[in-house]
Amino acid sequence: MCIAAGLMLVLCPLLSAANIVYTINGTLGPVLSGSDRLGGNGQTGTLTATVSTSLTPKSKTATSATYTLPAGAITVVIGGTTYSTTGTATLKYAFPAAGPDTLVITTEVSIEGITGTVTGTASLTKGSFTSAVKRHPTKFTPSPQALTAATTAGGPGSQVKYSVPFVGTTVLGLSGTASN
Repeated sequence: MCIAAGLMLVLCPLLSAANIVYTINGTLGPVLSGSDRLGGNGQTGTLTATVSTSLTPKSKTATSATYTLPAGAITVVIGGTTYSTTGTATLKYAFPAAGPDTLVITTEVSIEGITGTVTGTASLTKGSFTSAVKRHPTKFTPSPQALTAATTAGGPGSQVKYSVPFVGTTVLGLSGTASN
């Protein structure tokens, strides 16, 4: 009995799931679409996601995997202001046959009592992810990676999109770094 208990104490930490902390950090801008009524252009921004490696995908294709993250897994800071997240979030890994790999994080935030949506897209080096992300979240390599701002909304490059009722939707480029 004592040997079994001792083995459990040794093995349990090895069996527990690890967390990956993804950090997308940089300067927002230029404005790619929308009016930027919240004044994000030129501000610093950080989106941090804490992701358990024990998660299973809610959907997957040959070139992507999408996961649901629990409430509290995401932190959004823009211009020094921390926006509280209001529920679950979505993490999508994409590794197309051509073009860069991407890490896309979408979450709802509270902005002065109104719920809005923030989506951060980090355009990473091709081959940053392996097909293992179709089974469980993994780190990307190399880390950190430089992020180059998109020049068109929805086009190639890194960007942040926010949508807030009564304010509208804005897409901003993002230049900086991504790390895990």
